[in-house]
Amino acid sequence: MERRAINPWKWQDHYGFQQANEVKGAQRTLICSGQTSVDEEGTPVHAGDMAAQVNQAFDNVEAVLKEAGMDKSNIVKLNIYTTDIDALFAAFPSFAARTAGVQFASTWLGVARLALPELMIELEVTAVA
Repeated sequence: MERRAINPWKWQDHYGFQQANEVKGAQRTLICSGQTSVDEEGTPVHAGDMAAQVNQAFDNVEAVLKEAGMDKSNIVKLNIYTTDIDALFAAFPSFAARTAGVQFASTWLGVARLALPELMIELEVTAVA
């Protein structure tokens, strides 16, 4: 698989994402359902703590990737849905630590609510291998 970053500008570098990823020669595409801050039973965890929810959601993304024989380096697109953009920006160090070295295209969307009221963030990933 060959991946080429498409970045007509530099401002996105500060936030750690790409404007686009061109992918050639991929043999598998994994389109994940949104991953949230839930445990193995689907019970919401870390109510009111955005940084902890970010980490749990990424743990869940990584579990899905691992089950598919991939890891976070395979992520080409990451959509982020959040009920509180300001809290997500405040938790950016947790987000940046979890995405360090990953070159994905990304969209952050503020939403009124997620599926369960305790949830503050949902991560939707597309990965290729």
